[in-house]
Amino acid sequence: MSSEAPRVQFLTVAEVADAMRVSKMTVYRLVHSGELPAVRVGKSFRVPQDALTTYLSTSVIEGDQLSS
Repeated sequence: MSSEAPRVQFLTVAEVADAMRVSKMTVYRLVHSGELPAVRVGKSFRVPQDALTTYLSTSVIEGDQLSS
């Protein structure tokens, strides 16, 4: 049995934007507002894959909320 922690997969802002089909600026806004967790690496941001998955799964709008 290995005692190593699972490796975290990090995505670039461009990869997140592509996955969400939004602009990189939208991803930067989400990161800066704290809605999407990220780590700073030098001058760049990296978003953990798990954080993106959680954000997307908790951001689903139900059908009755669309008509408001």
